[in-house]
Amino acid sequence: MERPAYVAVDWGTSSFRLWLMGAEGGVLGERRSDEGMTTAARTGFAEVLQAHLTALAAPEGLPVIVCGMAGARQGWFEAGYIDTPAPLKTILTAAVAVPGQPRDVRILPGLAQRLADAPDVMRGEETQLLGALEGQASGEHVVCMPGTHSKWVHVADGVVTGFSTFMTGELFDVISKHSILAHAVAGAADMPADDNAFAAAIQAAYRQPALATNLIFGARAGQLLHGLTAAGAQARISGTLIGAEIAGGLAEAGSGATITLVASGRLRALYERAFDRLALTYRTIDADAAVRRGLSAAARAIWPDNERRSA
Repeated sequence: MERPAYVAVDWGTSSFRLWLMGAEGGVLGERRSDEGMTTAARTGFAEVLQAHLTALAAPEGLPVIVCGMAGARQGWFEAGYIDTPAPLKTILTAAVAVPGQPRDVRILPGLAQRLADAPDVMRGEETQLLGALEGQASGEHVVCMPGTHSKWVHVADGVVTGFSTFMTGELFDVISKHSILAHAVAGAADMPADDNAFAAAIQAAYRQPALATNLIFGARAGQLLHGLTAAGAQARISGTLIGAEIAGGLAEAGSGATITLVASGRLRALYERAFDRLALTYRTIDADAAVRRGLSAAARAIWPDNERRSA
């Protein structure tokens, strides 16, 4: 039977995911909750972690590797940033130890782009990036990681040369709930999705991203003038935001770039549909699998003898 070797944790702003990993790379146990940084900052990071370890009967002293917002300034213990351009492998050994813990807990750093005209940061996605590109040290890669704040990353021969954040998910939420278009999408959840409206919006925004806010207003005008449904209005908003994001993400990549999409669930389906509609070449990697692989690579780099001792 495979023995536990370490614990991998992806600690987001509002979510918590933990995997008990075996010496041979297998997942021996898993825990998920909504105890992200916002909650853990109030209840205690150490207490949240220990509760989940206890639930899985994890052995005492088992080391823990963490990525995500637990390493933010307002998180558990600040892990700082690595400046780009940066070799991906530097992330592996730049983890910081959380002091005063009964076990070895390390938090991986984020990435920072300190350009005066294009400052940007990521925290957590760098670990997904590690996992997504594992074993692909050479060549050029464009990696799309959709979410509340989508990341588009450019990697050349194992070096992160630059990246961009797009507030697609957050803008969709704000527009749908707190703008005049909230009335346009009311009731959309009770209707079938309007795939045709989504596809048309994707293409329009991709071709003319400078018109994005004008295209979004079409969700309201379309209802007043052409009987657009709530589902159609929602699809138009979503498709416009995603289409504009893709145009921005590929602005410096060239039309022949192959995209690595790191996503799962509903976001995976949306972005795959968008890429298909735009006839873009891509491959998909499950987001959970990518972050686990990235955390595992870090664990092997930090504790190279741990798997052998646990076997």
